[in-house]
Amino acid sequence: MPATQKPMRYGHTEGHTDVCFDDTGSCIVTCGSDGDVRIWEDLDDDDPKSINVGEKAYSCALKNGKLVTAVSNNTIQVHTFPEGVPDGILTRFTTNANHVVFNGNGAKIAAGSSDFIVKVVEVVDSSQQKTLRGHDAPVLSLAFDPKDIFLASASCDGTVRVWQISDQTCAISWPVLQKCNDVVNAKSICRLAWQPKSGKLLAVPVEKSVKLYRRETWNNPFDLSDNFISQTLNIVTWSPCGQYLAAGTINGLIIVWNVETKDCLERVKHEKGYAICGLAWHPTCGQIAYTDAEGNLGLLENVCELNGKKSSSKVSSKVDKDYNDLFDGDNESSAGDFLNDNAVEIGSFSKGVINDGEDDDDLMLASSRPRQRSHFLEDDENSVDAALMKNGSRLLKDEEEDDQVDNIHSLPLITSQRPFYDGPMPTPRQKPFQSGSTPSHLTHRFMVWNSVGIIRCYNDEQDNAIDVEFHDTSIHHATHLSNALNYTIADLSQEAVLLACESTDELASKLHCLHFSSWDSSKEWTVDMPQNEDVEAICLGHGWAAAATNALLLRLFTIGGVQKEIFSLPGPVVSMAGHGEQLLIVYHRGTGFDGDQCLGVQLLELGKKKKQILHGDPLPLTRKSYLTWVGFSIEGTPCYADSEGIVRMLNRGLGNTWVPVCNTREHCKGKSDHYWVLGVHENPQQLRCIPCKGSRFPPTLPRPAVAILSFKLPYCQVATEKGQMEEQFWRSVMFHNYLDYLAKNDYEFEENIKDEGIREQQELLLKMLALSCKLEREFRCVELADLMTPNALNLAIRYASGSRKLILAQRLSELAVEKAAEMAVVQEEEEDVGRKRNAGHCNTTSEWSQSRVRNQVEEAEDSGEADEVEENPEIRKHRQNLFSKSANSSDAPAVKSGAVISSSQGRANPFKVSANSKESAISTNAARSTNILDNMNKSSKKSIALNRAANNEKSPVIKPLIPKPKSKQVSAASYFQKTPFQPDKTDEIKEEKPKSVSSETPAVCPQNTENQRPKTGFQMWLEENRSNILSDNPGFSDEADIIKEGMLRFRVLSAEERKAWTDKAKGGPASDEAEAKKRKRVVSENSETENQKEEAKKNLNLPKKQKPLDISTNQKLSAFAFKQE
Repeated sequence: MPATQKPMRYGHTEGHTDVCFDDTGSCIVTCGSDGDVRIWEDLDDDDPKSINVGEKAYSCALKNGKLVTAVSNNTIQVHTFPEGVPDGILTRFTTNANHVVFNGNGAKIAAGSSDFIVKVVEVVDSSQQKTLRGHDAPVLSLAFDPKDIFLASASCDGTVRVWQISDQTCAISWPVLQKCNDVVNAKSICRLAWQPKSGKLLAVPVEKSVKLYRRETWNNPFDLSDNFISQTLNIVTWSPCGQYLAAGTINGLIIVWNVETKDCLERVKHEKGYAICGLAWHPTCGQIAYTDAEGNLGLLENVCELNGKKSSSKVSSKVDKDYNDLFDGDNESSAGDFLNDNAVEIGSFSKGVINDGEDDDDLMLASSRPRQRSHFLEDDENSVDAALMKNGSRLLKDEEEDDQVDNIHSLPLITSQRPFYDGPMPTPRQKPFQSGSTPSHLTHRFMVWNSVGIIRCYNDEQDNAIDVEFHDTSIHHATHLSNALNYTIADLSQEAVLLACESTDELASKLHCLHFSSWDSSKEWTVDMPQNEDVEAICLGHGWAAAATNALLLRLFTIGGVQKEIFSLPGPVVSMAGHGEQLLIVYHRGTGFDGDQCLGVQLLELGKKKKQILHGDPLPLTRKSYLTWVGFSIEGTPCYADSEGIVRMLNRGLGNTWVPVCNTREHCKGKSDHYWVLGVHENPQQLRCIPCKGSRFPPTLPRPAVAILSFKLPYCQVATEKGQMEEQFWRSVMFHNYLDYLAKNDYEFEENIKDEGIREQQELLLKMLALSCKLEREFRCVELADLMTPNALNLAIRYASGSRKLILAQRLSELAVEKAAEMAVVQEEEEDVGRKRNAGHCNTTSEWSQSRVRNQVEEAEDSGEADEVEENPEIRKHRQNLFSKSANSSDAPAVKSGAVISSSQGRANPFKVSANSKESAISTNAARSTNILDNMNKSSKKSIALNRAANNEKSPVIKPLIPKPKSKQVSAASYFQKTPFQPDKTDEIKEEKPKSVSSETPAVCPQNTENQRPKTGFQMWLEENRSNILSDNPGFSDEADIIKEGMLRFRVLSAEERKAWTDKAKGGPASDEAEAKKRKRVVSENSETENQKEEAKKNLNLPKKQKPLDISTNQKLSAFAFKQE
C-alpha cells in the first residue's frame, strides 16, 4: 500500500525544527526557533500544548517521561512530560548545543556543542559526566549505540567519529563530510543513526547516498542511493524493527529503503521543497513525522509493513511471470504503469501520487516486487478522485530475481493494458463555506463574523450552544441560543439571524430564522427542506433571505418567512453573500485543472426591478488558489479574497470587471502567517481583517484583535512619483464608483464625499501634468488633460503657458474647445430624448446629470461653488441650453462636478484671440500662473469649508442604503417653478432689450415659457454678438461653429467685462408687467447707470421670485446651485 502524505501544517516560526515521538507514539513533540516545545496529539490538533524552554530550541529528545532540550542559552534542560514542569539543567556548554539524544534505556543523554565538545551525562545524577574531545569544529549530530558501548558523532571538521564511551577514546574516524566553520554554513546537518536492537550498522548520510558501516569492523559493505536524489542528504532514521531506513534531503525529498534488499520503497516530495531537518519513526506503526527548515510539521502514514510480511504469493508470482513473458522486451514506455499503480485520492492522499510539473521526467516505473514499489508523492492541489482512474494490477516478480537488480532502472518495464493519460490533472472541487466562519470540525468556532456582529458556536462536553454578539448593541442585545439541532451554518444582519443544519436519518435539513427586528410577537420561523436536500450556503439581505442547496437550487424567502422565487444554479454552490437588494452567488462552473478552481459568479438585484448584473461570469482567482471570503463592502460593492491573500473588488466603472485591490501577503511577517478577512470599507479605504500567526483562521479565545490594512492597486513602478500618483488616482476613481451606483438607485449619501473625491482626483491629475511638463512629455500632458474637468483643464492651460510650453497650451486649448462642443452635442441629444419622452407622456426621467452640468457652468462664471441639483422632470422638457454641460464627457468617465478653481482665476484662453490682443493676454497669464497649483490647494480648502457649511455636514460614515424620500424631490421641484408670465410679455422684452435673450430656442412652445431658467452671461453676450461672428465668418452654417468662435472671443474679455455680463444675467426674468416697463426705461440710459439700476432692481425683486419657505426647507435646499439671500 503506498504511503500517504498528509498536508503539512505550521509548527514553529522559520528556522531549524526538530521532532520526535513519545514512548508510546501517542503524540508528536516538536521544538523550534521560537523557543517553544509543542505536544501534538495528531497532525490535525489545532490546539497543541506549548512549553516555552528558552529563546531558541535546537534539539529535543523524549524518554521515560523526561523531555530534554538543547536551548540557545548554552544549556541542556530537562522538563517533565507531559506536564512541562522544569526539572533542572543537565549540563552547560560555552556555546550553543546543536544536538541532544537519549540512549536506549533513557538513563543517559549525549549532547554536542559548537565548542567542539561532546558530553555524555547521567540523567538521574548530572554530576556523572564524560567529555569526549577530538573534533576540530562544531559538532553537528550524535547517535547512541543501542548497546551503550559506542557513540557516533559528526562534525563540521568533515569527520564522522565513533567513540568508545567507557574510556572516552575515538575508535574510528571517517573524513567523509565537507568541511565548514559553523553549523549555519554546513551543507548538511548529517543526522546519523544506529540500527535499532542489534546496532549492527551505522547509517551516515554523505552527499547523495547513505553509507552503512558495520559494527566493530567499521568497514563499508554497501551504500544506499537512488536516482531521484538530486541534493545532499540531511538526515537518516531507522524504523523500530531495524529493517527500513528513511532519509531526508535538503530539497525536501524523503526516501525509504529496505536495507536487506537495498530496494527503494517510498519516495515522498515535500510540497514546497524545503529542507527536511527532522525525521522520526513511530515506535509501533508505519508513520514518519518530519519537519522542515521553515518550521512546518508533516506526517507520512502507511509507509511500510513493519512486521515484514510479504504481500507476494504464488498466484501473483505466476501471473507476474506470465506477463513478463508476454511483454518481454517492451521497454519503450516511459511511465506506463505509474498512474495505474498509484491512483490518486482526494484529501487524505491515502492512495495518492500527485505529480508536480518539475518532476514529470522523474516518474519512477513500478517495480516487479512489492519492496521495490515506487511511490512518488507530492502534496499539492493537483490530486484527483480515485474514481477517475482504476488501479491496474501490480505485476510481481519472483524472489529469485533479487540478485539481478540493485537499481530500479535496470528492471524490465511493465506496460499497462489501459491507455496512459499524460494530461493535466483535475482539481478537487472546493467545498461550500460561509464567509467569516472557521472550520466546522472545531469544538469552539466562529459561525460568522461580519460588520454586524459575531456568532460563535460551542460544542463540547459541557455545552452545545450558539452565542450572538452585536458590534452595535443598539441593534439588539447579545443572545444565547441552544444548538440542539446542531446548526453548522449561520448569517447575521441588522434584521435577523439565519441558521441552517444538515439533514439526519430522522430529521430534514432546516432553515431557522430569528427575526428580532419584527414588530409583532412572533420572531422565529423554520422551514424544512425537501427530502434528500441539504442547505449548503445561506445569506441575508434587506428584507429577504436566501438558501442554496445541494439540489442545485436557490430558494428565496422574505425576512418574515414567505417563500419567494426559486431558481436553479448552474453548478454546486461555493458561497453566497447579500447586501441590501444585492445577492452574490459563487458556484462551480466546471472542473478545474492543475490546482486551479473553476468558479462562476452571479450578481442579482432583488428590488422592485429584479435584474441580473453578472450572468455566471468566470471568477478570477490566483493560480492554484481557492476562495476564502466573499462579501460586499459597507457601501455595497462586491468583493472577495482567495487563499493567496489577494482581495479583489468589482469595478462597476469598467464593465463590471474584477480588480485586485490588496495583497494581504505583503503585510505578513512570516510565510505561515495569514490575514482572515472580515470586511471592506471604501470610504475610508480600509480592509478589516484578523492577523493569524501560523494559521489561516483565528481561535475564538482569546478574542482576536482586528487589524486595518490599506489598499494598493498592483500598478507598475509604484516606487516612482509617477507610478505612485497614477495608482492613487485610479484607486480614488474606483473607490468612488459606488457613489454613482447609489445615485443611480436613489440611495442617500453624503454629497461632500463626492466633491472631495473629485477634488483629490483633479489635484493628482494636475500634479502628474506638472511632472510630465518637467520631463518634456507634452503628449502625455494632453492625455492627462483629457481626464480633467473644464476648470482643471483651464488651470492646466495656464500652467502650460506659465511654463512657456506654448505648443502644449495650444493643444490644451483645442482640447477644451472640443470637449465643450462634444458636451453640447451630448446635451442636445439628451434634450431631444427628453422631448420624445414628453411626447409619450413619460415623466419619470431623473434630472441628475442635466442639473449637475448646468450648475457647473454657473459655478465657472460666478467663480463660486455650486452643488448638484435635483429637479422635477417637467423643467427638463423645454430646456435647450447648449452650454449647460461642462463636466461630464463620454471619453472621461472620471470627470465629475466639483472641480476646484480659485475665485480670482479667469477663464481666458490666451491662444485663440485676434492678433492685436494675443500678446497682452499671454503676458498676463504668464505672470499669474506661477503658483497655480498652490492657489488650487488653498481655494480647495475654502471650497470644502463652504460646501460643508451649506450642507450642514454630517458624519462621514455612510448611512444604510435607504431610497430617497419622494417628498424631498417634489419639494425641490416645486421650489424651482418660476412665477408664470404671459408669452406676449416675453416677446415684448425680447424686442425692447436684445441683451435679455431667452435661453429657449424658437422651437419651444409659448405655453412652456414658465419653466425658463435665467440666462447665463455668455448666452446674453453671444446673442448680442452673433451678427458680428457671422459677418466675420460667413462660412459658418453650423451652430456648433458659432458656439466655438463665441467661446474663444468671450474668454479673451477682461474679468471686469465678463463679470458685467454675469451680473446682467443674474437679474433674471421679470415677474410682472411693471418690471418689464422699468426694464424698457433702463435700456435708454447709458451702460453704467444701467448696471447700477439692474443691481438695485435685482435686490428689490428677489423676494417676489421666491415662494415663502420655512427655515427647514431652506436648509434642505441649501445644497442646490441657487443662492439663498
